[in-house]
Amino acid sequence: MSSVTAAARAATPPAAEPAARRNRRPLRPARIVLYVFLTVVALGWLAPLLLALYASLRPYQETAQYGYFSWPHKLSLDYYQQAWSGAEMPRYFRNTFFIAVPAVLLTLFFASFVAFALARFKIPGRKTMLVAFTAGNLLPPQVMVTPLYTAYTKIPLPEWMSSSLTLYDSYLGLIAIHVAFQTGFCVFVLYNYTQTIPVELTEAAVVDGAGVWRQYWQITMPLLRPALGALATLEFTWIYNDFLWALVLMSSGDKLPVTSALNNLRGQFFTDYNLLAAGSVLVALPTLIVFFALQKQFISGLTLGANKG
Repeated sequence: MSSVTAAARAATPPAAEPAARRNRRPLRPARIVLYVFLTVVALGWLAPLLLALYASLRPYQETAQYGYFSWPHKLSLDYYQQAWSGAEMPRYFRNTFFIAVPAVLLTLFFASFVAFALARFKIPGRKTMLVAFTAGNLLPPQVMVTPLYTAYTKIPLPEWMSSSLTLYDSYLGLIAIHVAFQTGFCVFVLYNYTQTIPVELTEAAVVDGAGVWRQYWQITMPLLRPALGALATLEFTWIYNDFLWALVLMSSGDKLPVTSALNNLRGQFFTDYNLLAAGSVLVALPTLIVFFALQKQFISGLTLGANKG
């Protein structure tokens, strides 16, 4: 019986082997070095977050006595409760979403429409406009702090939009500055991706009587979904983590975003860094949730054109 089985196995053609075994690439030294390098880089990026998470679960007295890299004697979630209530994080989270969500939506809307117009219509000077959008991202925001502050204090707004009666110290002011600074980068990315969409789709829509808005909203926008998902993840992270513009263009403490709430956890003469670590982990949670929610779109957006000849 064993000889028959051996003969049958020897007679099995190579095509009957499992597909996974046929497609398995040999581990070359260069690939092993690449995997080791990527693993080290990933651990290097995760190390600060893991250390903050570890410290936030330990009492400050324990880490002060034994060090942050010692074996824990007690783990608890007490610091998270203190950070949540002591820093008034629910209010600051609400302020942040009042700023970040409209800013991301407006940025992607304006950028996608401009990218569609530049890619599909022969607008005079469109290359110059694209370069101007891209060059605007190279301007350091710190250079514009003083003129923007002066302009914001002189632009009037109705009382229902701003208690200061100006653009300064208002949610609209922060939303506007984020949209202005982030639109250029998004236009650059979406323009390059829109160029890969076959122009025959919009030409067929024109033959069917579709106007500009319908070409943009019903033909182009659905095809931009992977790029928009990747940009939405990046833009939400950047705007959510902003501290400079909120510090410069706002004065009311009850309107500041959540990044400023961490200052409430710092004492005048003493700072409990384990409590501050717990607050930092809480502040970082929304960006992680957004990333995992849009992970599929983010990865597909980053790999656009990877398989194109």
